[in-house]
Amino acid sequence: MSTTPEHRFEVGIIVARRRLSGPWASHAWLPVGALPAAAAASPWTKLSETEDEATFYAGSYEVALHPGETGHYRDNLVSGRPSLWVALRNTGDETYEVASVTADPYEGESMAEGVGEIVEPVPMPPEVQAKLLAFFEAFHVERKFEKRKRDRADPEALARRAHGARERRE
Repeated sequence: MSTTPEHRFEVGIIVARRRLSGPWASHAWLPVGALPAAAAASPWTKLSETEDEATFYAGSYEVALHPGETGHYRDNLVSGRPSLWVALRNTGDETYEVASVTADPYEGESMAEGVGEIVEPVPMPPEVQAKLLAFFEAFHVERKFEKRKRDRADPEALARRAHGARERRE
């Protein structure tokens, strides 16, 4: 049996359809939770429904961890609210799919910049936090920050030549 932490694992995603009171849309979809593992339920099983909200088990999705991103995972774990970022993509009229799930807060932030996807952080289950911490402890290498120095600029590099001036040949 290997003691190396997993690079990939599955989580279950919970999605809600909430009623809106505005004139432009009747409801909105958004990720609201994560389970520490895949559930036995079929994808898009309705879990509960009230007048204002219906929750669904969207299915199980893979979270991939990368050794080069361990500093980002540490930032997530010490943030006070460890999260998984879940992106929902519209696949047609009133249908959505989970596009991706990540534990990297910076990747989650970059996913939120895209158009057409709904990206929300959801609370990270304690079991997933333990997996992330084990991965961090196994692979993290602290890197010293080194400020790069610029080369001195050549002020003549972009200068215009005078009209009619000839190049000197030596």
